[in-house]
Amino acid sequence: MPDSEPQGVTPPEVLQVKTRKHVHEETFPVAPMQLFALLHIPSAIRQWWGAARVVVLAEAGGVWAAAWGEAEDNPDYVAVATIGKFDPPRRMVLTNYRYGAKSGPLPFDADFVTEFAVAPDSQGSLLRVTQDGFPIGTEADEFYAGCEKGWRDTFAGIRR
Repeated sequence: MPDSEPQGVTPPEVLQVKTRKHVHEETFPVAPMQLFALLHIPSAIRQWWGAARVVVLAEAGGVWAAAWGEAEDNPDYVAVATIGKFDPPRRMVLTNYRYGAKSGPLPFDADFVTEFAVAPDSQGSLLRVTQDGFPIGTEADEFYAGCEKGWRDTFAGIRR
């Protein structure tokens, strides 16, 4: 039996869309459980992310949602994701993102996945955030750059 794909069938690895990602990591002087709590406790998320409102159903299959802006009934920006994996105090994966903004929809299609990984470190805990799914086309460049700045600001917010 040959190892090649049948004629006319595209191998699955060819069908995958190429994307780019952000990876940020930093050590914080706290225990893993304390650091992990910052990722799913709504009051903590509001503080480090500057969101006006946050709702989290902290379990696999749960919801992670944040909104920005003064008007509760008409927020400036909303991000909602499904918690694909929830393994305290080690890992949380957000998938199936939905975005809404007064400025309109994103100018591209994307399937974002964000992984928060927490590991013990000699100085406390290491937090690594990987956000994948950014299209490689120029239509996503502005949003990609904004997320890069956003993660730097996020880590600064967590340090406070």
